[in-house]
Amino acid sequence: MDTFLQALMLVLDVKVLGVMLASALFGLFVGSIPGLTATMAAALLIPFTFFMEPVPAIAAIVTTVAMAIFAGDIPGALLRIPGTPASAAYCDEAYAMTRKGQAETALGISLVCSAIGGILGAAVLTLTAPVLAEFAIKFSSFEYFWLACLGLSCAVVVSSGSTLKGFVSLLIGLFIATIGIDVTAGHPRFTFGSVEMMGGISFIPAMIGMFAISEVMRYVAAPGSQQAAPQQPIRNVFKGIGSILSRYKLNVARGGVIGAVVGILPGAGADIAAWIAFAMSKRFSREPEKFGTGHVEGLVDSGTANNAGVAGAWIPALVFGIPGDSITAIVIGVLYMKGMNPGPTVFMNQPELINAVFIVFFLANVALIPLGFMAIRLSRRILHVPRKVLIPIILMFCVVGAFAINNTVFGISVMLVMGVLAYIMESNGFPVAPTILGIVLGTMLESNFMSSMIKADGEFSGFFSRPIAATLGVLVIVIWLIPLVKLLVGLVRKPQASQS
Repeated sequence: MDTFLQALMLVLDVKVLGVMLASALFGLFVGSIPGLTATMAAALLIPFTFFMEPVPAIAAIVTTVAMAIFAGDIPGALLRIPGTPASAAYCDEAYAMTRKGQAETALGISLVCSAIGGILGAAVLTLTAPVLAEFAIKFSSFEYFWLACLGLSCAVVVSSGSTLKGFVSLLIGLFIATIGIDVTAGHPRFTFGSVEMMGGISFIPAMIGMFAISEVMRYVAAPGSQQAAPQQPIRNVFKGIGSILSRYKLNVARGGVIGAVVGILPGAGADIAAWIAFAMSKRFSREPEKFGTGHVEGLVDSGTANNAGVAGAWIPALVFGIPGDSITAIVIGVLYMKGMNPGPTVFMNQPELINAVFIVFFLANVALIPLGFMAIRLSRRILHVPRKVLIPIILMFCVVGAFAINNTVFGISVMLVMGVLAYIMESNGFPVAPTILGIVLGTMLESNFMSSMIKADGEFSGFFSRPIAATLGVLVIVIWLIPLVKLLVGLVRKPQASQS
């Protein structure tokens, strides 16, 4: 109880609350601009977190992301342009409601369900993370190796598009992680004689480049023209929301559970959670024929799931140091900078800071209701901000953030190279998320593999010598076999189909 009170005092500080308010407005603004993702919003905050204490730094990211995930629904409903990937799953449904004159209902249910989903996800985070941390203390290098494998495997399996392209993207990330000094032998690898590259590729500039610079390049390649917001009055977005939630209360609960569970899977995140929740909503709906015509049921499930997924993704990040999504990959970098090394020991050594994170999640999602309502009322003005004004500002933040990591121009070079790489990859259908996870988890994978091989005297059977390690190992191997089994089943069915 004393720890909780200490955490509460940390969060209720005037400076922290001021940072949360400013971050909320920033998140609502970025999320409302089509193409500017919640991940980019988090990445752009990095330069500012350098000058903050741990609690306001984490509070800034949590609040920004919670707001941005919801704000992506605004252009999705009004323009049929999802502001963030998490809004893409139900963008057509929300826009169909707008065409029917139900924009108020679409935005109202998105707002309220996002807040409810965020609170449900925060509850899951608060209840499960400390329990998992006690369990994780028993982990050795064998378990952490399999855990890193599990995170990388999930990133490939759940990534949208081709599994093969996801795997190639992952290999690119793992290769980038090998650049620098060998963690075991101490020899330089792929440094080409550069002293700066001996320190490896710094994660934050790489992250900023792959998410922000690639977006700048897409805008330069195809600037396009912004659509005008429909001239539809938006006044009382809460009208009729109570009856809708009462009717679809099971959908709210299901969306919250799906969001939290999918969020926990490394590499999944809010966007995958929203797609799965929308698919489940349609599958189990009593009125599936109404989907696609402007039916609110899908919005209830997906709107709850995407914000629940945000909190769920923090569970593996805090407990194991494995990012649940690209946003928590940024968070892990911030945690290390602030001396809060993610892992089970942080729950024992700095419990007041962990509890402060939990409290911030609840506060941010409660604040989402009034601030989100304000954003909806101002949505037309927000959506009309010219991209030609916004893009140079984003580029300036990117350069400052990349330079500030080590105060060298090398960070800017890394950012630009990674931005070009991400642009080429996405232009050819290769997902970026597996590459990011490969960079983050590559060192963890290699160091724990080498440590385990030394402990086991070179015997690979040592990786299955402990009960938890053996369980994780079997689970990882099963996940690896899933694509192979699908391929074999497809090859068997083709001849049968041609004979019939």
